[in-house]
Amino acid sequence: MSMIAIDKYSESVIINYSIHTNKVGNKNKGWCIEMKMSTKGRYALRLMLDLAIYNTGEPIALKDIAKRQKISEKYLEQIISLLSKAGYVKSVRGPFGGYKLKMTPKEYTVSMILSKAEGDLNIVNREDELEDDASTARATCKVWEQMSQALQTVADHITLADMVEWQREADLELSYQYNI
Repeated sequence: MSMIAIDKYSESVIINYSIHTNKVGNKNKGWCIEMKMSTKGRYALRLMLDLAIYNTGEPIALKDIAKRQKISEKYLEQIISLLSKAGYVKSVRGPFGGYKLKMTPKEYTVSMILSKAEGDLNIVNREDELEDDASTARATCKVWEQMSQALQTVADHITLADMVEWQREADLELSYQYNI
């Protein structure tokens, strides 16, 4: 059984692989790999999530997103350009301009957003691994392929709407902690 989870505190993607009881009844230990996404991918998700959470129908200024997310406005300009070219956001010019999502949050997947910021979601470049003359390269390549497929599957099934809901739940939980 394999599982991938996103650690909401470190924004790392955690890939757990555990082997349960084998035929003889011996239990095998599993392993856990922590894979870091680049800031571009992480910030692209945060930018899109911010647009979804604060959507009132009016454009949202990039400076407001930068302030809420504690991300450089200049860096967000680079990311919003990628997302705009992909057709994910609409730019509105003028003194009350900013950005809006072009579709509803449930129409965006994590995979769609990350692929625009990161490229493919492969953990290791297959060609690089196969160029290695190590005798174990083909077997390790298979591991990386399966892990990449697992990551892709999870990213394909999480929507921006899911993330909005998770954030609202986390905010509600946090507000309960302060009210105690």
